[in-house]
Amino acid sequence: MTKNQKSSFRSTSSTLISSFKNLRYHQTLYRVLETCKHSFNSGTATQTHARIIKFGYGAYPSLVAILISTYATCHRLNLARRLIHQILSWDFDLVSVNIVIESLMRIGECNFAKKVFDKMATRDRVTWNSVIGGYVKNARFEEALTFFREMLGSNVEPDAFTFASITNWKKIELNFILSSALVDMYSKCGAIQTAKQVFESVRRDDVSLWNAMIHGLAIHGLGLDAIAIFSKVEDEHVLPDSITFIGILTACSHCGLVEQGRKYFDLMTSCYSIQPQLQHYGAMVDLLGRVGLLEDAYAIIDSMPMEPDIVIWRALLSACRTYGKPELGERWDSAERVREMMKKTGIRKDREKSWVEFKGVIHRFKAGDRSHPETEAIYKVLEGLIQRIKLEGFTPVTELVLMDVPEEEKEENLNCHSEKLALAYGLLKTSPGTDIMVSKNLRICHDCHCWIKLVSRVLGRVIIVRDRIHFHRFEDGLCSCGDYW
Repeated sequence: MTKNQKSSFRSTSSTLISSFKNLRYHQTLYRVLETCKHSFNSGTATQTHARIIKFGYGAYPSLVAILISTYATCHRLNLARRLIHQILSWDFDLVSVNIVIESLMRIGECNFAKKVFDKMATRDRVTWNSVIGGYVKNARFEEALTFFREMLGSNVEPDAFTFASITNWKKIELNFILSSALVDMYSKCGAIQTAKQVFESVRRDDVSLWNAMIHGLAIHGLGLDAIAIFSKVEDEHVLPDSITFIGILTACSHCGLVEQGRKYFDLMTSCYSIQPQLQHYGAMVDLLGRVGLLEDAYAIIDSMPMEPDIVIWRALLSACRTYGKPELGERWDSAERVREMMKKTGIRKDREKSWVEFKGVIHRFKAGDRSHPETEAIYKVLEGLIQRIKLEGFTPVTELVLMDVPEEEKEENLNCHSEKLALAYGLLKTSPGTDIMVSKNLRICHDCHCWIKLVSRVLGRVIIVRDRIHFHRFEDGLCSCGDYW
């Protein structure tokens, strides 16, 4: 900036400041500080700061935010830090705090930016993007990756800006380790389309990247897509490994693709000389059990060269119950084996719990839970929904309740499942038309699965349930799993 330009700027600023009484003070102050920021004029910024205090605007979040941003840009860090220490105890609006974080990151003050971030009660996508992008620009890639993982874990969906930051990490193309990690993380957090975007945009010369994509498609019930990806592996001169086949068999299992599953199981040994391991056998038992081929599933167990684990026996036992043939499970001693293995290994059956996120806070529910502060409202929403779904012809699947109690009590038991409570809370807190995501630590039961399908149709909402092994996307009365889960 030339001397004449600086002189002109000071003159303009003085004119603005002297006319405060005749203008809308707040907007004028903000514009002056913005001009100071873009022209790196800290002198006029400090004068304006004094005016802000004098005229009683010191508690305006937008003014304090632009002040910090201006001081940071002008490298007057002592003044910026003083203001930051003040605002850490204030309840600032999201837009103002995002401005502060972005400014601090731009001048390399990552630690101060993180302090501000840690104090925030709520964060939006812009907040996460500012932190991740800031760490990337300052070449602190490990911290950027840590925050990226946290962003996905907090159910904030990344966007094009997030992806631009991630793919700029070396201003280079991603290596296969990072690419695989991104595909895996996006898939596990429900952003399967973004996972595909990453997969398509990077080099694919390592099998781990293919494995991550195939497994991601599998847990989302996109078995045919997984098969399509598998068919391209050798076209790109990549050899599938043992993990690749776990992924493709899981994909077949989750979609009921029996013949394809049998084909890939045979292909392992005949074409690639890969000997099936416990997880491959487990996937086949799961596949055959899900479609009701119980004798075939047991034949796989019987042919195993190693002892089946508790997961395999549980899969068979679950299939026997699903298809109303518990006597087969007893005949094969699968129930007794499961109990014995649990006793030996000290494994206890997990108590079901579900959770839903709202405004950055996780709300957890157990079956029959009444501990939530908004319990009364939650149960009111749930009861209304239960009655509405009954009018649509829904009949509770009471045979799933093994207790010897009256039918009415069985219905009450099913009505209070944790995923239904979590969904009711989500409906209570979100606007019509918005998607709801519920997570559960166990597999969703048949009754809840049928019930949520109808809820999605009646309310016209997309409901995503992430259970122990699968993403279920319920929309217009259908589930992405095709009722194989």
